[in-house]
Amino acid sequence: MQRGLDLIRVLADGDYHSGELIARRLGISRTAVWKALAKVAGQLDLVVERAPGRGYRLAVPLQLLEPERLLRALPTAAAARLSRLEVLPQIDSTNLRLLAEAAAGAPAGSVCLAERQTAGRGRRGRTWVSPFAANLYLSVLWRYPAGPAALGGVSLAAGVTVAAALQRLGLAEVGLKWPNDLLWRGRKLGGLLLEVVGEAQGPSHLVVGLGVNLRMEADQGRAIDQPWVDLFQALDGRPPERNVLAAALIDALLEMLERFGQVGLRPFLAEWERYDLLRGQRVQVQLGDRVIAGTYAGIAPDGALRLDTPAGRLCLHAGEVSLRL
Repeated sequence: MQRGLDLIRVLADGDYHSGELIARRLGISRTAVWKALAKVAGQLDLVVERAPGRGYRLAVPLQLLEPERLLRALPTAAAARLSRLEVLPQIDSTNLRLLAEAAAGAPAGSVCLAERQTAGRGRRGRTWVSPFAANLYLSVLWRYPAGPAALGGVSLAAGVTVAAALQRLGLAEVGLKWPNDLLWRGRKLGGLLLEVVGEAQGPSHLVVGLGVNLRMEADQGRAIDQPWVDLFQALDGRPPERNVLAAALIDALLEMLERFGQVGLRPFLAEWERYDLLRGQRVQVQLGDRVIAGTYAGIAPDGALRLDTPAGRLCLHAGEVSLRL
């Protein structure tokens, strides 16, 4: 796999590169170049084009994650909060990686990114489509002295934080669907998966997983079960460079996680309302085996969804339900 990844780095710019020059650069034969390219393209679902007299190129250029470039893009405050940064070519799930590292004692401020996830996860056990180097997949670990109950509503704070960061990067019309789906003009742009582990009285640790669609081909997104969009489309073909985007989101999440431990959910509620796309709309809520229809009435002070039904108002929490228009 490593040789294949080295080849992909050479071809990432989308230009043609001759087999002879690639072979010389990597210290392998031209035959080995072709075999390695064919293998890695199949493993990573990439299309490699070959032209006589010109060499090889990727059909779609890639912006690969570069730890040094990412770190240079981080503001000073974010660099101080960051304790570890890991960038992996492929992994089952960045969340699973940090949950395992947290159990082994990894410090708050640990961050994991991957070019590709083979078992990316969304809420309620859904698969998170994670093609190689097409989108952004990252997870952040934070530790708190209190127990998990004190972290109620942190998923809403995380959603608000990411929406605001994307808006600062030039994305207008970004909004949220409770509890933390990122939407643009009604289509899914990204989402968060938060997982907390701890003792009832504390301490506890939280892993925030974030996926944002950056530049995904139609075939790559075919398995997504709802209308989706990426930043390439939403920003008219001029999305932020991938490392810059990663740095901006890491900065925002680290600041939010530290602040939430100090002030809780309340300061984030007004901003949530600013991004809330569903207020007053008719929705369906799946609660276990039941489907309840009603009017979405915003969120309660503890972050619960308020649903007005013929039987009265219900308050439902994120772990219990799935919301659809």
